[in-house]
Amino acid sequence: MDTRQLKWIYLLLLSLIWGSSFILIKRGLVGLTAIQVGSFRIIFAALFLLIVGFKSLKKISRQQWKFVALTSVFGTCIPAYFFAIAETEVDSSIVAILNSLTPLNTLILGIIFFGLQFQKKQVLGVFVGLIGCLLLVLSGASAHPGQNYYYVVLVVIATLCYAINVNLIKRYLSDLNSVSITTGNFTVLLLPALIILSTTDISQKVHFETAQYSIFFVMILGILGTGIANIVFFKLIQMSSPVFATSVTYLIPIVAFFWGLLDNEMLTRTQFFGAFVILIGVYLSAKKEKAK
Repeated sequence: MDTRQLKWIYLLLLSLIWGSSFILIKRGLVGLTAIQVGSFRIIFAALFLLIVGFKSLKKISRQQWKFVALTSVFGTCIPAYFFAIAETEVDSSIVAILNSLTPLNTLILGIIFFGLQFQKKQVLGVFVGLIGCLLLVLSGASAHPGQNYYYVVLVVIATLCYAINVNLIKRYLSDLNSVSITTGNFTVLLLPALIILSTTDISQKVHFETAQYSIFFVMILGILGTGIANIVFFKLIQMSSPVFATSVTYLIPIVAFFWGLLDNEMLTRTQFFGAFVILIGVYLSAKKEKAK
């Protein structure tokens, strides 16, 4: 299978996994606080990755560790906590929609700070996808006027962190395999996450069935939605472009909406139309970068 076909398979696989992550966060928040959800997510992913990828840490040079540490903060740590906090006030489907700002932020930061150049169709694809996201957001906001939309600022900050992350990987870690990057990320974060978790009341909660139920869903989120998904994502960044890789965030809301239907959330015609516009944006943003 050639690279062109493989990158689309990776994109669709990631959209299914990450599109399901928001409902898993929602389930985690039933019996845990947002800080506990974020910490457990990192811890479970770290333990899984150290089991399957410990030997890959040897491939990370001393000079590369600083960039691995930076990507762990921007690509994992901040978003893991911010998304969980945002979902305490905003529906998971709305959070998934706002996550689609990532490609736009990746494009802007890539041009300003990383010297990336893009074709006009690629830029057009980003903005078409953004229009689709706005349609979804406006429709969702009108349907849920009582939600605290100040919390969406945390999601926007998280998308900026993702944008920094993918540009750092493309610029400084392209020669390092995805397993090494992912395992290195979570090795750096394991101890901080354990310390943060220990400052909460988790020792009192673990005996309750509700908390155990939530921990189970966060374990799935950590292993599949964070550990395995990040390996695939970093591989996708290396084999394509930062904008194409982050265009997975255009497909995530569609998957999240179907989970929302199963969780008694209804879709409007505007939301369906927005999802269609998003797909057009993904296709346009898949255009290859110009050689610099």
